[in-house]
Amino acid sequence: MAHVEGDIVINRPIEVVFDFVADERNEPTYNPRMIEAKLISDEPIQPGATFSAVAKSAGRPVAMIVEFTDYDRPRLLSSTTHMAAAKVNGTLTFESVDGGTRMAWSWDIHPQGRVQVAQPDHRPDRTTSGTSDLKPPQTNPGASPVVGASS
Repeated sequence: MAHVEGDIVINRPIEVVFDFVADERNEPTYNPRMIEAKLISDEPIQPGATFSAVAKSAGRPVAMIVEFTDYDRPRLLSSTTHMAAAKVNGTLTFESVDGGTRMAWSWDIHPQGRVQVAQPDHRPDRTTSGTSDLKPPQTNPGASPVVGASS
């Protein structure tokens, strides 16, 4: 299992950040690896909401299903992501801070299949942090509003 965590301060109110991030369909606007994301369950977005998504990994498309397992607006969003090579359990937390909202993430990545055999027994944690204004790249060229959010 690998563990990834990090945080970012986004220069927007907590409700705006939570709602934007909780709608997985927005992820392709700030994550260059995300090709598409679609809501496949009924509105509204809430616990149990399910998305299908496709991301690039090593230059290849990777299909995934993301299900929200906990949804406490605007403080907490947890999910399980299922892919052929891994299952990811993750939690995002949101906190009002000077200058906007601190969004922190913590993911446990459980390799499956052949990938699992190739993984060492222990991988070091990966931690990242940054700041952003949550503008999509088309309105803020070169920006990556959620640095490392899909690492």
